[in-house]
Amino acid sequence: MPHPNRRGALEMIAAGAATFAVPEFLSAADTGSDSPTGWLSFRATPDQRGVARTTLPMQPKLLWELTSKDGWVGTCAIAGDFVYAPALEGYLYCLERKTGKVVWKYRSIESRDENEFAPGFKAAPLIAGNTVYAGDEDGFLHAIDAATGTNRWQFETGAEIAGGAAFWNNRLILASYDSFLYCLSMDGKELWKFQTRDRINCSPAIVDHFTFVAGCDSRLRVIDIRDGTETLAVDMNDYLIASPAVVDEFLYVGSHSGVVTALNWQSGEVRWRYEGRRQFSIRASAAATDELILVGSHDKLMHAIDRNTGNIRWTFPTGARIECSAAVVDTRVFFGSGDGNIYGVSLEEGKEIWKYNAGKPISGGMAIGEKCMVVGEDASDGRLLCFA
Repeated sequence: MPHPNRRGALEMIAAGAATFAVPEFLSAADTGSDSPTGWLSFRATPDQRGVARTTLPMQPKLLWELTSKDGWVGTCAIAGDFVYAPALEGYLYCLERKTGKVVWKYRSIESRDENEFAPGFKAAPLIAGNTVYAGDEDGFLHAIDAATGTNRWQFETGAEIAGGAAFWNNRLILASYDSFLYCLSMDGKELWKFQTRDRINCSPAIVDHFTFVAGCDSRLRVIDIRDGTETLAVDMNDYLIASPAVVDEFLYVGSHSGVVTALNWQSGEVRWRYEGRRQFSIRASAAATDELILVGSHDKLMHAIDRNTGNIRWTFPTGARIECSAAVVDTRVFFGSGDGNIYGVSLEEGKEIWKYNAGKPISGGMAIGEKCMVVGEDASDGRLLCFA
């Protein structure tokens, strides 16, 4: 529902609190919202496969870094010449992709007092048209002008927004901890909402006119976006924290108890289930290539699963649990670990071909777009790191 008081405050702070002036050359057309090589949402594309549409050097070098007092747990969006970065300190940053310079920063509350708590941005931003959509810990979805950082509107849900919004045919799809899946018009008006039985942590995936939502009520649901009707509900018998990835008629998602399921979302039939040797929670969302499902687990391993059979191809060990949602580019998969390292591993053999020691846990998802890779450290005074 609209929230006029907070909305007015946000319009003032968004326009007046930018650290740097908005460059005169930055127009709506420059924001890169239609870039075919960008990373415009949590998993880059509506089907949430986590596969980059760009290139990256074989040995990426650190290009720039930006420190935030509370660290970074949300996945960034990369569009054109800009990176849109959600920070736990309550700011959404627009940064120059090549330099890391702050173009503008948008705060989730009216106050400019840095000692006053501001709800953080955990959810990945969505770039659609000339607008950035970002949900905060208080349950507000903010629609922000991508060029200027000014507030356009906001929509209030009943609880925290942990997952990114999705876009379909001039509609926005949004999930909240209040147990509802929302469909909004592009001006922030509610068109319909669907109630589940518990919190929804995921970012909804979209294929055709269907959206896919997994939540803490242990159900995987398929919803027709046109009218909000449920076309399929499958009891997965476990909490679902990760977001689903979809390839054709099959959907792939990991569960709290460590099971990865391949589900035919049209028929509801399970194609396969995969369990590692040790069953630890899976909170990272899977990356899906034509051949592999790649997902990290609290068992400290990256698992590469044959997409057709559900058999293991390889595992790659790290020194701590993996919550980072991996990103694929060409023949490599990149991901971070709680051990403070960012890894680049070959898809074919599961061998390490690149590593960067950040020194602090990496739990936010990887973003690879416009020939660069961006990820943040999940710790006090954590850095946002950009490689190219």
